[in-house]
Amino acid sequence: MTLYEMTEEFLELLEMAEDPDTDPQALADTMEALNMDLEDKADGYAKVIRQLEADAAACDAESKRLRAKKTAMENGVKRMKQALQTSMELTGKRKFKTALFSFGIQKNPASLVIDEDYIENIPPRYLIYQDPVIDRQKLKADLTAGMELDGIAHLEQTEGVRIR
Repeated sequence: MTLYEMTEEFLELLEMAEDPDTDPQALADTMEALNMDLEDKADGYAKVIRQLEADAAACDAESKRLRAKKTAMENGVKRMKQALQTSMELTGKRKFKTALFSFGIQKNPASLVIDEDYIENIPPRYLIYQDPVIDRQKLKADLTAGMELDGIAHLEQTEGVRIR
């Protein structure tokens, strides 16, 4: 399926669905206004849905690529700063200016290091107690296995459209 296979009405619908500023009611009204048989409407909807899914997957891939690029850039900055600091320390030039920048080695704020070997010695006043977290997977597995958990949880079966 390509964009060229969509009718003008469905291209408009795709454009509205991709626009985050589109009013949901306007989208619903446009969908309702399509005057055609259910089968033709369903085919058009499926084409729009597949295009939106492909666009979302492309956005996800681009997001991952950009995150990796950002990480590589940040690591490059760290390596370059470390190399510059090492050179400054070796030459004894801890502070100097050039025509463009000022350079200096300074102390960072103190950071906390927990001595892992003595973690059991940490007094309670330094501990944060957290509320329990529900293990939803275990609950579902037990319910699926037939365990009765009345008043705690239950399984609900819903329906949804599958397009193949």
